[in-house]
Amino acid sequence: MTYQINLNEIRGGYLGKLLRVDLSKGAVRTAKVDRGFALKYVGGRGWGARIVWDEIPARVDPLGPKNKLCIMTGPLTGVRIPCSAKTSFNTISPATGYYGDSNIGGFFGARLKQSGFDGIVLEGISKKPVCLWIENGKAEIRSASEYWGKGSLELEREIKKDLRDTSTSIVSIGPAGENLVKFACITGDYGRQAGRCGMGTVMGSKRVKFIAAQGSMEIPIANPEMLKELFDETMRYILKHDLFDIWRRQGTMQVVDWSNENASLPTRNFLEAQYELYDKINGDAMEKEIKAGNTTCFACPIACGTLNRFERKRRLIEVIGPEYETAALLGSNCALPNIKDLAYANYLCDNLGLDTISSGNVSAFAMECYEKGILTKKDLGGLDLRFGNSEALFNFLEMIGRREGIGDLFAEGVEVASENIGKGSERFAMHVKGLEITGYDHRAAQAMALSYATCDIGAHHNRSWAITHDIDVGREKYGEDKAKKVIFLQHIRPLHDCLGVCRFPYVELNMDVKYYVQAYTAATGIKTALDEMLNAMDRVWNLTRCISLRNGMRGSEDWLPDRVFKDAVPKGILKGSTLDEKRFKDLLQSYYRLRGWGKNGIPSRRNLEKLGLKDVADQLTEVIT
Repeated sequence: MTYQINLNEIRGGYLGKLLRVDLSKGAVRTAKVDRGFALKYVGGRGWGARIVWDEIPARVDPLGPKNKLCIMTGPLTGVRIPCSAKTSFNTISPATGYYGDSNIGGFFGARLKQSGFDGIVLEGISKKPVCLWIENGKAEIRSASEYWGKGSLELEREIKKDLRDTSTSIVSIGPAGENLVKFACITGDYGRQAGRCGMGTVMGSKRVKFIAAQGSMEIPIANPEMLKELFDETMRYILKHDLFDIWRRQGTMQVVDWSNENASLPTRNFLEAQYELYDKINGDAMEKEIKAGNTTCFACPIACGTLNRFERKRRLIEVIGPEYETAALLGSNCALPNIKDLAYANYLCDNLGLDTISSGNVSAFAMECYEKGILTKKDLGGLDLRFGNSEALFNFLEMIGRREGIGDLFAEGVEVASENIGKGSERFAMHVKGLEITGYDHRAAQAMALSYATCDIGAHHNRSWAITHDIDVGREKYGEDKAKKVIFLQHIRPLHDCLGVCRFPYVELNMDVKYYVQAYTAATGIKTALDEMLNAMDRVWNLTRCISLRNGMRGSEDWLPDRVFKDAVPKGILKGSTLDEKRFKDLLQSYYRLRGWGKNGIPSRRNLEKLGLKDVADQLTEVIT
């Protein structure tokens, strides 16, 4: 599909160009973007979702030539506004078979726009390993055979050493992406990941090892003076905030203490909600034992990324991370005993190109299977894969990333692994729609549970981090206000992904989202208001829902694992807590009703038409009736 644009009507923010890469033919071309398309779907995730709907057939093979990988910046990506670093990756997920996306910070998005493009669409499959080089309006497909098999971290070091250039930004896959592990990630700038939904798997299926972007082109700005005023104002706000110091010192690792205190820290495959060794894997332990410095993303004053350095078996290991989610899923969920073991597991995942969230979830499931006698040491290739056995975990991660031994089965994800293993293991396979659950126990957090159940890509906290609302209003309540809160968060948080900015200043520093709306006006020249932007997010949310419905998803999959309903928290401040199945069903129906969906979870034609998605309603009716 070709998009046309009149650049006179949009005076900045957008460049109006997409790079189209046909890997089957080895050809690249530039496509223009229609103004109506640009504004209706804002950018980033919204643009990618619409292209997925328009151009990828229903029930496509996620690893086949007809699937596409959309890499989209937002109108604020690379613009002078704090934390404007985000790039979205959109596709049909090999982890779920449904709509999937993930996003990445670092510098890649800014470099892509400085090279003259708003986004990239990868289609087809290359016959041989290739890479894509982009610079100042030009792009070239080159051979990458000599890099195939290398880890993401070693690859980037090698390329930048050869280039003698640190300004080129690279996103790459590791062996996990090459081997089509269903939860392979894309790594950029040494330690930023598009981790969820198997973005690296799709990139690997197309035999694209890495993409490099560099440029010196200016991003047009409609009102530079207004943007500068907003930049100065928001910078002052961030730098003076009471939490600025702890965020710079520990990043998201400070959340370990909060989560443990509030009995939401996944422990031993979500069986427990507090970890007795939490203080061995938290931000304080990181600062004291391994932290070497800070890393940052484009235009970010917070610099919440932590560079950690330590020795392992007489070898110096450097890794950016862990973040909270890694600490929760690979740390407490696998019962790792200390921060160095956690950081090394993080390093292995980053170099292999594995999503740390799914890796920790899958590994903890395997550990529980082993401790229950469902899997034997022989099944595991000799591994004593009990909770807390760090060396066994390290070997298991290597097996998954390279699809060796039983790692080949677990590379399919926890849903497929549990279905193949059976013996009641499905009860504690912690996923929604095939995507492994992230780092919050939700047996006493109804809004968070609803967020996981209804998330458009499977279980992921970044769509709606509602657990703070549960804590504020009461962890035993199932009122409609929780459904309303989840819907609000499912619009306000994705707005950041579409604009191309990090949500941390809003979520963690309480910065008013109006600043980003004003920055959008300053950058593009398009006058708008928060309500209009949230309406656009409602449109995008319904669109991604429809993509998954077209691919076979049904409302019955808006559900949670049996453990959440049947295995009470065994100890701690929430001992005895479970989610009430009947009351949760009622809460889910309230959510559907408030969204304008039917009792079966399908958006109504009236609702879709109100959102400007009549063509989507027409096609959806044909597919699911």
